[in-house]
Amino acid sequence: MTQQPQAKYRKDYKAPDFTITHIDLDFDLQASMSRVIAKSRVTQQVTGADSMFLDGDALSLQRVEVNGQPWPHYEETSEGLHLSQLPSEFDLEIETHIDAAANTLLEGLYLSDGAYCTQCEAEGFRRITYYLDRPDVLAKFTTKITADKAAFPFLLSNGNNVGAGELSDGRHWVQWDDPYAKPSYLFALVAGDFDLLSDKFKTRSGRDVALEIFVDKGNLNRAEHAMTSLKNSMKWDEDRFDLEYDLDIYMIVAVDFFNMGAMENKGLNVFNSKYVLANSDTATDTDYLGIEAVIGHEYFHNWTGNRVTCRDWFQLSLKEGLTVFRDQEFSSDLGSRAVNRINNVRIVRGPQFAEDRSPMAHPIRPEKVIEMNNFYTLTVYEKGSEVIRMMHTLLGEENFQRGMKLYFERHDGTAATCEDFVKAMEDASDADLAQFRLWYSQSGTPELTVTSDFDDKANTLSLTVKQYTPSTADQKEKLPLLIPFDIELYAANGDVIELQRNGVAVDNVLRVTEAEQTFVFDNVEENPVISMLREFSAPVTLNYEYSDEDLAFLMVHARNEFARWDAGQMLLAKHIKANVARVQAGETIIFPEEVVDAFRGVLLSEELDVALIAEVMTLPSENEIGGWFDVVDVDAIHQVRDAIKLSLSTALADELSALYHSLNQRTYTITHESIGKRSLRNVCLGYLALGEQGNALVSAHFETANNMTDTAAALAAATHAELTNRDAVMAAFSDKWQHDGLVMDKWFLLQGCNPSVGALDNVKAQMSHPAFSLKNPNRTRSLIGVFCNNNPVHFHEKDGAGYKFLSDILIQLNESNPQVASRLIDPLLKFKRFDSDRQSLMRAQLERLALLDNLAKDLYEKINKALEV
Repeated sequence: MTQQPQAKYRKDYKAPDFTITHIDLDFDLQASMSRVIAKSRVTQQVTGADSMFLDGDALSLQRVEVNGQPWPHYEETSEGLHLSQLPSEFDLEIETHIDAAANTLLEGLYLSDGAYCTQCEAEGFRRITYYLDRPDVLAKFTTKITADKAAFPFLLSNGNNVGAGELSDGRHWVQWDDPYAKPSYLFALVAGDFDLLSDKFKTRSGRDVALEIFVDKGNLNRAEHAMTSLKNSMKWDEDRFDLEYDLDIYMIVAVDFFNMGAMENKGLNVFNSKYVLANSDTATDTDYLGIEAVIGHEYFHNWTGNRVTCRDWFQLSLKEGLTVFRDQEFSSDLGSRAVNRINNVRIVRGPQFAEDRSPMAHPIRPEKVIEMNNFYTLTVYEKGSEVIRMMHTLLGEENFQRGMKLYFERHDGTAATCEDFVKAMEDASDADLAQFRLWYSQSGTPELTVTSDFDDKANTLSLTVKQYTPSTADQKEKLPLLIPFDIELYAANGDVIELQRNGVAVDNVLRVTEAEQTFVFDNVEENPVISMLREFSAPVTLNYEYSDEDLAFLMVHARNEFARWDAGQMLLAKHIKANVARVQAGETIIFPEEVVDAFRGVLLSEELDVALIAEVMTLPSENEIGGWFDVVDVDAIHQVRDAIKLSLSTALADELSALYHSLNQRTYTITHESIGKRSLRNVCLGYLALGEQGNALVSAHFETANNMTDTAAALAAATHAELTNRDAVMAAFSDKWQHDGLVMDKWFLLQGCNPSVGALDNVKAQMSHPAFSLKNPNRTRSLIGVFCNNNPVHFHEKDGAGYKFLSDILIQLNESNPQVASRLIDPLLKFKRFDSDRQSLMRAQLERLALLDNLAKDLYEKINKALEV
């Protein structure tokens, strides 16, 4: 690299000297080179300013005009265009040419399977024209698109369709007008030939909104669920948040080549086809639920992201953390709140906590960045949503909704900050959130250590809570946070003991504000069992000396379903950690019968929701287990987890078999009840596959499956149990579906996490499969990403072959798609959490990458942070 990329800091934010209030875009899409004419209305914001810098990347500049005259006072640089000697107000016209077909970065304007598509968040608009490509420049956009009508019958952009026409040469044009000012990252254009699913939604004020979903030809029968999810999202946002859609049309386009999951461009959402296409033959229950959540997420951005956007990219969690919270609430209101909460918490406790311990640790509102694409992290999104949830927990639904209304009243049509949101919540509820603001600026995972003291003479219970946040790569010193700590006390018969102090009821959500704090409760007549951190009321780790008996009790008696699942996880964690130590000491693995009985009780429960039973019976992943240790022993963890699963399979074989056969469904529906039954049945299958009848059972399951959920479950069971019929069922699946990339992603995923010996050689072999392409982010993530992230025992083989393999892939992607490369590199960044031999091997690959002459900013930032620590 000839010049080191420079970091940007939140503290250095400065409003631009000029802003753009209107922009008219004229696209002439041609096979070899597309022309873009951008006419902007520019106004001075700082008196005396006479120059401005416009961001630009990979553009061919044709001309620059100011007020209709050629403008000689400009200079092109590698990062944009510097204009000088400018008047205070002027019309700016810039013509650029773009080679969309050569754009493999999938940012800006590019071709996706014969269709033109854009991706502008965070900084892709600069690959379309020279512009003030920053979120605090809000302009009203009009867009005219001209293209060959036969090849591109649909020409789409933001806003409302205000005109169209045909030209004599077989080309046609469409004009779009977006009445709402927006930053450039929300711009979108799509041109192509699609199948179209149309519907409409009547808002509660009586307006008809046209709904259109565009999919690749032949996929119309896979778009209905997305349309239903969209209508459900629109209705839910009206009912829960009092927010109504504001344009005449809402469009979704599904494309196969897309770096992200989806993009909330105003009125025209561009989606990865993974989050649109579904029917029972091709999609699993998880796919259906994922589509519902992502469609909801992007729709909810219309207000929390579009109508109110970010002042700068350091405020990204303002829109993303808040919108993730909203989509989680949407999924919980429509489905199982407990199961949704469990799945959300698994992400935080697993990969997000791991991110906090990595060289890339940062607060949800970061202070420093080199490459903006590296901001799109689990910390900003998932921990960001937990921070919003904590505010909701502290303030309550009514006050939270008051805060939302005040936030929109103050900031609609503007670029706001995280502080603006917190201030609205504070003012609307008359709450003091001064200490709570530290969650925005302090990185890392707080640790709560709790001790209890029951006084049987005074009938009091004292809980002492200590909070401590370990140093992180970016911050050494930490301050005490305001932590909402939700607890409940239980008597031996399962009755709830009311929290009281001096005869007055105490709220179940305790406010932990000090480094050490003691809470005393009166009228506690027996030593209680304490349920703590209910609903995961804060993104922290909990240290408390639970007995096995207490945890088994909570699995049965806790009123909160999440708390029941959490007790089971803590019980497993105790014995997993103990057995890892045994393996390391050369001792035998022990899994007590009393613990097995606790899980037997869950399986036999008639009151628990079947979906919750499935979650309780699902073991934590090897990666999550690794997060419990200072030094990760991948081999011992793998051995212990496999042994515990086998123990449960053997001891509970009768119960698992009975449940498996009782939960069979003849027809496929996607109701919460039917999804829950399939989930538990397939969890049972995963255990039963480890038994003597595993091959026969899995083969029968595969052959009789009438939906993709059950088909994929058979493949997964055969893979993880390393059954002899695995190759046969995998080959049958490939033969049937190799023409469909999205379906094959499920197959590639299982190839990536195959626990068998020779896993890396198998992954390399599958890269030659006709359905695989390194150019496609979905295929790359499914095979290579899964192997490197979710197959730790083989990725971390002691010979370092997995590390070299990933490094080789990253070198290729550094040239073609550094954004995907930046997401794949994360396993190497955590090298300091492994033994010294593995550390050396991983570090050597990072140093190898650091020496690349053309290392992209995306990778440069992460590699250098890792090597600096």
